[in-house]
Amino acid sequence: MPTVPPASPAARRTAVDVAALLERGRTLATPVLRAAVDRLAPPMDTVAAYHFGWIDAQGKPTDGDGGKAVRPALAVLSAEVTGAAPETGVPGAVAVELVHNFSLLHDDLMDGDEQRRHRDTVWKVHGPAQAILVGDALFALANEVLLELGTAEAGRATRRLTTASRALIDGQAQDISYEHRDRVSVEECLEMEGNKTGALLACASSIGAVLGGADERTADTLEKYGYHLGLAFQAIDDLLGIWGDPEATGKQTWSDLRQRKKSLPVVAALAAGGPASERLGEILAADAKSSDFATFSEEEFAARAALIEEAGGREWTADEARRQHTIALDALNTVDMPEQVRARFTALADFVVVRKR
Repeated sequence: MPTVPPASPAARRTAVDVAALLERGRTLATPVLRAAVDRLAPPMDTVAAYHFGWIDAQGKPTDGDGGKAVRPALAVLSAEVTGAAPETGVPGAVAVELVHNFSLLHDDLMDGDEQRRHRDTVWKVHGPAQAILVGDALFALANEVLLELGTAEAGRATRRLTTASRALIDGQAQDISYEHRDRVSVEECLEMEGNKTGALLACASSIGAVLGGADERTADTLEKYGYHLGLAFQAIDDLLGIWGDPEATGKQTWSDLRQRKKSLPVVAALAAGGPASERLGEILAADAKSSDFATFSEEEFAARAALIEEAGGREWTADEARRQHTIALDALNTVDMPEQVRARFTALADFVVVRKR
């Protein structure tokens, strides 16, 4: 399955338990996240709890998959750049996680996705109206969680969060518009993915440091790390969206092809030139005129994936993930921080580009 090794040898890395780092972010953020969700009026509180995997569709407690928790881990870790306790970053971790899940609720509805994290999506279980309302409510809660701190640092953190949120929404709008175009340039695709994924990971990478009193230069540089990490993250997601194992990703086979997404492998393949690229362009142009993919066989999607790979789209995207990973680490190296904290940021970056879901 498409995993991409780090650009530099693993032997140079300081040993870091990434699973423990992710679990720390989840453990610190979840109680505050649950308390925020509990503020929602019924039935939105229950619908949100289902989305987060805390209960099943019948309302019974469950140990559902709550996601990778990369953003909370980054937010908590970034507080330590300033010498603050990791708990300082918790409100930022929760706020970022609320905005991220606001986007997931809306994206699933707009994309027609019926599965997320191996279970039915909120709109499929509770209806489109609840998916919209709960998403809106989570977005509002994100700002509340920060602003109720009442500090100057909280105000700075909120400004960064709202800027990232607007970019995220811009990215989703671009993503939708690209589905109806025959061609999208690589530059346009990277801009869209930078907005849709990079902006919020950039915010997560800096928000804890801002709450810890970091100056603007430090926060901006941490955002640069997170932005390019986000582009690497999305490049891997794009590979998994075509070639990922449904058992690992929790989504259908060829999920991005089913949605006509102009993801990086597709865009790179179309831009490559050559027989496979030209044939792919012809097929996708014909697909755009089809009203429904429901009649398509698995073999037809597999044939499209094979053309993307033959044209070089898969290899180009893997190379781009490595390139963005390197840019992220180069930015990180310009920030003064404890070496243990730097090692953890590096390990999280490595994790992002070597994963199966």
